[in-house]
Amino acid sequence: MDRMKAVAGVALLVGALGGVGLAHAMGGSASAASTPPARSTAATAPKRAARLTPEAVYRRDAPGVVVISATQTDNVPATFFTPATSQKVQIGGSGFVIDRKGDIVTNDHVVQGATNVRVGFSGGSTYPAKVIGKDASTDLAVIRVTAPAAALHPLLLASSNAVEVGDTVFAIGNPFGLDRTMTAGIVSATGRDIQAPNGQGIPNAIQTDAPINHGNSGGPLLNTNGRVVGINDQIESGGTVDGNVGVGFAIASGTARTIVRQLIATGKVAHPWLGVEVAPIDPQVASVVRGVPQHGVLVVKTVAGGPAAKAGIQAGTRQVTVDGESVLTGGDTIVSVDGKSVDTTEQLADAIQAHKPGDPLHLVVSRSGQQRTVTVELGTAPGSS
Repeated sequence: MDRMKAVAGVALLVGALGGVGLAHAMGGSASAASTPPARSTAATAPKRAARLTPEAVYRRDAPGVVVISATQTDNVPATFFTPATSQKVQIGGSGFVIDRKGDIVTNDHVVQGATNVRVGFSGGSTYPAKVIGKDASTDLAVIRVTAPAAALHPLLLASSNAVEVGDTVFAIGNPFGLDRTMTAGIVSATGRDIQAPNGQGIPNAIQTDAPINHGNSGGPLLNTNGRVVGINDQIESGGTVDGNVGVGFAIASGTARTIVRQLIATGKVAHPWLGVEVAPIDPQVASVVRGVPQHGVLVVKTVAGGPAAKAGIQAGTRQVTVDGESVLTGGDTIVSVDGKSVDTTEQLADAIQAHKPGDPLHLVVSRSGQQRTVTVELGTAPGSS
């Protein structure tokens, strides 16, 4: 039986091995074990690379895709008739090798709270691994496997900035324990904002219709050059089914490159933090409430002692209800960041994530109809991994 985690109606793709035997889930076909051509172990692809047939992509890259199995504790909440309990669940996910040291990229939700992590290769062999770093805010993790050098076939990261809607892409992973399954599709959209399991936003995700399902978590999304442009993470199923309906999301390789580098170096990631809670502006509110601008995001809360509060940014103090919509007004509205207009909470989050802790963030804010420029020194988000 497959298990999923739901986040705001979006299914994360980790799968339980349950009815699929562990030995079967770890096994691979003989064709998948063919030796790939020599390659650099650097995590950056050349600027120009030859387009490959789907068969060539699979022959070269499938040996670098691994099966990740681990034990997680599944908490069962109490009911009126039964007390709360916990049980051990064997889960399976995907990942891919990125260097000759045995470092493997996967999703944080694949190894969150996991013990007895093991990695399976295309020849059928499995080896123990340890988690060297994970980041819940981007749903990325790096594990390191103790395996012979001959088993390690690193994949290269391409620039996700070059990805365009309509590009052909391939997903290789282990859906439902069916190891090294390859599916194909196109890039349906770019620049999507998706939600990490801890509720934080992950910007610039790639949307694809390449079929991905439970167990694909952490596997690569590849372009026609056989380079990794994303890490498969979630599917949107509309809340009616548990399987793929043609809307999947991958964390962009540009995001992964930055996060993975920090995880390998220090085991953790420092995320920039503004220290505010914001809300979008309802046009009806802006039309009838004096001092509320037509665009921007309303500051509804500041964290005491946080970067924004230290810079003098104030939250709204007066609740106003217009056509059933209640908002806090009377405080600051952020209308632009670093010279770029802000109209949504996602735009503000993306602007912050483009920086690092300690960077200055130049905001234009409006209060009671008066605009001013405020420079905030970004802090480190509490709970950074």
